[in-house]
Amino acid sequence: MADPIVFPSTTTRYSLPLLFAGQAQKEPFINQAFSLVDALMCRVIADSLDTPPSNPMDGESYRILDNAVGGWNGRDGSIAIWIGGGWEFIPPEHGMAIFDQTAGLNLVYNEGWQAAIEPAAPSGGSTIDAESRAAIESLIEELRTVGIFGNPTST
Repeated sequence: MADPIVFPSTTTRYSLPLLFAGQAQKEPFINQAFSLVDALMCRVIADSLDTPPSNPMDGESYRILDNAVGGWNGRDGSIAIWIGGGWEFIPPEHGMAIFDQTAGLNLVYNEGWQAAIEPAAPSGGSTIDAESRAAIESLIEELRTVGIFGNPTST
């Protein structure tokens, strides 16, 4: 007779809870998994903070900054999601991308959360090409608009 398939208790990537055969009260596990998937699918966080907000809304998520305090102590870099009256923490994975709504900025995880650095608009030089400068400045502005560089007033 073949050995039965053995599954771990959580998924590999996001630690979503898995059900066991014959498990009673499956609803909390299913609801927790759906809430985590819901929060992670669009990859939008409300803000990047080092302290938990005082009144988070259900499903709201945050990026935890370094040297976090309170209930986030020791969770630096993780994504905190408020679900059912408590925090769920998702550790970042290499290549994970999120959008910080408050900063208006896209971030990617690669040995830490990183954002693209906005290049300086062209200036100076012995030959001035107005059309090239205008094109480069337009490109920088469009990348800022889609959140690649963020809003210069919020950084």
